Amino acid sequence: MFVQVLEGRVNDVEGLRAQLDRWRAELAPGAAGFLGATAGTTADGNFISLVRFESEEAARANSDRPEQGEWWAATSGLYDGDVTFTNCPEVDTFGAGGSDDAGFVQVMKGRADRSALQAVAAETEALLQRSRPDVLGGTVAWPGDGTFIQTVYFTSEAEARANEGREPATDEEREAWERIGSAMQVDTFIDISDPWLVSA
Repeated sequence: MFVQVLEGRVNDVEGLRAQLDRWRAELAPGAAGFLGATAGTTADGNFISLVRFESEEAARANSDRPEQGEWWAATSGLYDGDVTFTNCPEVDTFGAGGSDDAGFVQVMKGRADRSALQAVAAETEALLQRSRPDVLGGTVAWPGDGTFIQTVYFTSEAEARANEGREPATDEEREAWERIGSAMQVDTFIDISDPWLVSA
């Protein structure tokens, strides 16, 4: 899997939503290798979009389509200032991966050693899934510079907030969360309370 992350400040939220709906209806059917997209605007007016493709080659082929270029030319004016693109050629998934059933999405950025995090995640995933039924799944995308972009899909924001404040029920659960926490340094949290979700 390959993930491309787009971020920028929006000056016309409704216009951007209309353009995203247009992309889904008109361009997505011709985007070979497109797996899905997660997008949304934060409370302070910033927009983030995480687009999943089968491979980097598929993502590049989509970017090279004339209709994609025309769409972006019409869409870029809905942003204020620069728009950043982050390409992530390595992606890990957990649970259901990117889920269109999510009512709330949280994106976390930070630093971690991928192999160390993978080892801890493999050992603790089953337990953490049982302890957090509000977590549908997620992805961890790696740009290749030691940083990660993790996207977690929740049933709802209310359930996510309630469970994140809950004390672990057992010592085993507490240890699992501590191990995950020690394997990754999270620097930024981005909350998408009204996620725009689409799959191929």
